[in-house]
Formats: sequence, C-alpha cells, structure tokens
Amino acid sequence: MKTRYFLLLLLVGGILSSCNTSDRGEVLGVRARSFKAELPAGMVYVPGGTFLMGQTDQDVTFAQIAQTKQVTVSPFFMDQTETTNSQYHQFVNWVRDSIAISNYLNDDKYYVKPKEASSNGRKFINWEYVKRNPIWRGASKKGQSSNLSKLDGMYYQGDDRVFDRNEVDVRMLKYNYATLDLREASNQRFDKTKKRADFIFRDTVAIYPDTLSWLNDFSYAANEPMVESYFSHPSYLNYPVVGVTWRQAKAYAIWRSRYNDAYKDAHSMPHRAMYSLPTEAEFEYASRGGRLGTDYPWGGPYIKNAKGCLMANFKPGRGDYAADGGPQTVNVRSYFPNDYGLYNMAGNVSEWTMSAFDEAATTFVHDMNPTFNYNAKETDPQVMKRKVVRGGSWKDIGYFLQNSTRSYEYQDTAKSYIGFRCVTHFVGRDFRDKR
Repeated sequence: MKTRYFLLLLLVGGILSSCNTSDRGEVLGVRARSFKAELPAGMVYVPGGTFLMGQTDQDVTFAQIAQTKQVTVSPFFMDQTETTNSQYHQFVNWVRDSIAISNYLNDDKYYVKPKEASSNGRKFINWEYVKRNPIWRGASKKGQSSNLSKLDGMYYQGDDRVFDRNEVDVRMLKYNYATLDLREASNQRFDKTKKRADFIFRDTVAIYPDTLSWLNDFSYAANEPMVESYFSHPSYLNYPVVGVTWRQAKAYAIWRSRYNDAYKDAHSMPHRAMYSLPTEAEFEYASRGGRLGTDYPWGGPYIKNAKGCLMANFKPGRGDYAADGGPQTVNVRSYFPNDYGLYNMAGNVSEWTMSAFDEAATTFVHDMNPTFNYNAKETDPQVMKRKVVRGGSWKDIGYFLQNSTRSYEYQDTAKSYIGFRCVTHFVGRDFRDKR
C-alpha cells in the first residue's frame, strides 16, 4: 500500500512538472523571477501627482523668472535627508581602496577567483574580503605581512608632508564612469552616421570634497577649524557633505547605483532604477509635501511656528545665524520633516538638481516630468554649465527657503553651503498598491 502511494505521488509530481515546463505551443511570455518592490535604504516614497510649479504668492521683489505651470510628476523614492559626510566618506574610501588594490598591492587574494578563465583578462575586487581584511592597517594575524609599506606611494611625498604624517594624496582619488546619454541618442536617432559609442558619456572626476570652500566662500572669516575638521572629524559624520561640485554629486549617484547593482548581481536579483540627482520639478514637488499653494515645506505662510520657533536653518533677521540652533550647518535630521517625511528640504544646505538652468525653461519643457538636462562639455561656454540649485542654505535669507525659488551655480564650483540628495525612480505599479 505504501509503495502504491509513493508511486502515485511520483506520477502527480511528474505531471505537474511537465505542465510547468511545456507551453504546448502557446505564447506565455518568458519566465522570470517574481519581483517585489522594495524601499531603498534611507529613502521615502513620494507618490506621483500634479501641482502648480512656480511662485504661489505675489512676486514682491520681481525676482521670480519662471511662469507658474501645472505639471505632473511620476512616483519616485527620495533620500530622507541630505547626503551626509558619512555616506560620502564611503564613496571616497571605495575609490581609495580600489586604487590601492589595483595600482599598489597587486595581490590576488583581494580579487574574486573566477570559476573559469576570463577571455578579456579583467579582474574584479572581492569587496567582501576587503571588508573583513581592511588594507589600511597593519598585520592583524601573527605571521601575516602588512600592506602599509606597499601603500607609501599613495601618501603625500617630500615637502608636501606635514609633521612627517602619512596622509593620502587626495589628488589621486578619481572616479571613472560611463553612461548612456539617452536624450542625445533620441535626438540623433535618424542620423545613420552615428553609432552607439557616440552617445556614451564618459567622465573622470576628482571626488574629494573641496574643504577649502569654507575659506573661499567668505572674505576674512575665521573658518580654518571647519576646513580642518568638517569632513574628517567624527562629530560631523551626520552633517551634510558640502564642498562637492555638481559633477561630484552626479558621480556619487552613479557609484551608488553600481554599488547596489553589484549586490543584486551576486544574489541574482533584478536591478533597481539608477540613482540620480532629482530634477528641478521633482525637488519642488517633494518639497511641497503634497500641500497645495504653500510657500514652504512645512506650509507657512510664516518661517516660525506657533511657539515662535524657527522652522529651518537659515540666516534670520539681520544676520543672527545662531538664532535657529546652528550658526552653520546642522545634523541632517534637525527640525521637523515635511508631510512626505523629508528633512531640510529648505535650509541647512542648498541642493544640486539634475536640471540645467535656463530662465525660460518653463516655456519649453513638457508638463509631464519636466526637466531641461544638458551634459556640458569642457569646451562649452560657461552659460551652458549652469545647474539649478534649490532649497536655500544656512547662510541664505528666508526668501531662498520658498518652495518656488530658483537659483543656479556652475557645475564645476564647490560651495560650503551646497550639498545634494539622490532619487531613484519607481518601476512598476504604485508602491502603495499591495495587491
């Protein structure tokens, strides 16, 4: 009886498996692993919607240059806070270790051991091994050799040394990347002389922040302690990174995408959408937090709440920088978040967006996910290198905290009051749809 029961189970299993492997000549689509939407770490979901982009009150100063326009934005994820020194340090350390392993150590134990020989001879760093065996410390086990002597070439040399300390020469820290310029590919799609390589944008970016921006931005201000400590001291780890150019912020977003892709590949998981800087429309839409016709991320119309407390980090009054709780930048989770759960969408640091700046952009961009992007070349005039900056900063007056206020800076400039945060676009049905 038991034998019959076992044979019956085998028969049923065989029938079911045969049903799963045969399409009986019908088009059923390719088989794929099930995909569940995930909330990226440190981000919040911003549901798609429509809003009036532009000024919401009388333009008393005649400073607004954009027309009010109703636009629609698709859903996306956005960093809950500005990118911190800690997060950007991870990027810097990754680039530093990549250069150290590839150019100085040349030790096979730091590379992934392939199952079969690679046809192009490429080697890939085993980052799990690097995490377990940091390369910037002496031998951790008895009999193990130290890497430090091999890394001498990465330190400042000769007269560049101070007190004979070993300090990494940050001029070496450059990140190379390549991306497809899809807009240019679309514009040139009928040009038969073009090939795919013509639409690949390549860049090499020196990624260490300009810590001297704390002195460059202000004449005769004693900001030397900020130069020496802001990006290096642990007490500032959760403060917004500053002194980064637009190109550096873009490079960070691309590295963050590749970093996540590597994990997904190792676990046979589908990639999420690329990280990027938010467009100008996405930033304003997220800043409003779902509120209609308001001046500030918290609503307004005032910069103080009912208890008389200032709602953001900026330059209040005639210049009482400390009245809001911080004379310069503050922790990225300071003050109350807006209704989407986003911190400091106004104040603390202004933020780079992906959009290029054009005074008349609202007249020619689409009303669905509008943006004006342009990859400026080295030879382009400066006017083509302007990028939209939003949100206002710790050194700005209250006018720049408004949701609708536009400003710009040149893509290769680094300021002590400009940082950034990332977005990644949602792929699939509404994140709130649990069906």
